[in-house]
Amino acid sequence: MRPSGRALDQMRDISIEIDATMHAEGACLIRCGNTHVLCTASLEERVPPFLRNTGQGWVTAEYGMLPRATTSRMRREAAAGKQSGRTQEIQRLIGRSLRAGIDRNALGERQITVDCDVIQADGGTRCAAITGGWVALRLAVNKLMKAGDIVTDPIVDHVAAVSCGIYAGQPVLDLDYPEDSEAGTDGNFVMTGSGQMIELQASAEGATFSREQFQDLLQLADQGIATLVAAQAAAVQ
Repeated sequence: MRPSGRALDQMRDISIEIDATMHAEGACLIRCGNTHVLCTASLEERVPPFLRNTGQGWVTAEYGMLPRATTSRMRREAAAGKQSGRTQEIQRLIGRSLRAGIDRNALGERQITVDCDVIQADGGTRCAAITGGWVALRLAVNKLMKAGDIVTDPIVDHVAAVSCGIYAGQPVLDLDYPEDSEAGTDGNFVMTGSGQMIELQASAEGATFSREQFQDLLQLADQGIATLVAAQAAAVQ
């Protein structure tokens, strides 16, 4: 039995509220159970120096957790003077993932920065950030197209992410924190809407896992990604 009472292949409730802030070119608040992440996409008519005069655009991401996103207050990283290794790793993952779903030539020489701020954490924050980050990116691109700044849609596919793991000896979908903290195997699966793989992160936390168990996790991930892509599509329609 899972702590939440969910079935092994049951996702947490998903909701995506668009236009969650008034200033960003694209914004949404994604809720995956008790994990809530605010995602905003900001457009700049410039690119990093290594892309100047190439005709290519860039998508990057930043990630952070508010001090009381967790059960006890965390010190702001700005107050510490540097980002943690975990924060840097997650925001690089978000950026890589979102770039996999976009044609940077069609975007032109402009940059979109997707900020993912965790308001409340209960496991799967990086997956929620990627899934919500795509929605914010989609909304920002829609504004570019509506204004006539680009004529070809640079977004080639949905990008979403879900966690799967081995909990109490059984493969489960969409781990919340109680499961994540006790999982024998923990994995994050980033995929496109068409089922192509972008990045897989899976590690044995307490016990090794078999190829058969990994296939079980991948099958659960396929199911979860399909649910998330449907939620993305409903939010931006």
